[in-house]
Amino acid sequence: MITIKVTQKILASAEKVRQVLLEHRQLDRFFNAKFNLVKSQNSGEFIGGKGAIRQVSIGKVVFEEEILSASNEHICYQIVGNYPVSDHHGDIQLMSRGEDNQTTQLNYVIKFNGPKWLPSFLLKFFVGNDIRKAMKKLALHFANERISLEDAA
Repeated sequence: MITIKVTQKILASAEKVRQVLLEHRQLDRFFNAKFNLVKSQNSGEFIGGKGAIRQVSIGKVVFEEEILSASNEHICYQIVGNYPVSDHHGDIQLMSRGEDNQTTQLNYVIKFNGPKWLPSFLLKFFVGNDIRKAMKKLALHFANERISLEDAA
């Protein structure tokens, strides 16, 4: 089992971070992939939340991910099926920080099994690198948004 852990400080509330991470069609702003919403969330859930299924395209590799649960503190998802990796499970914890709760500590943990023909250390390196870059882009998105709001004031 491969486990990847990424921690990122984000200058936004946990609620705002959750909202952006559930805007499936716009996730390519951060991740090196294209996303398409296949199924909307279950009735009564956050937009893009529990029950939503998104199609992920990374080059010619296409697969689906299902949102298992979503709250302001946690997003949980899994790949539907066993391709391109098996037993894939992603957990994103969003913890509010600071007196005004306008800073979030994001803890992202992904666990999966890779294909037998691909060395685990290589897969862990490449997937981990992509996730770290994506979380830095996410943090930069909110930092730039904050700067724009301060400039407008």
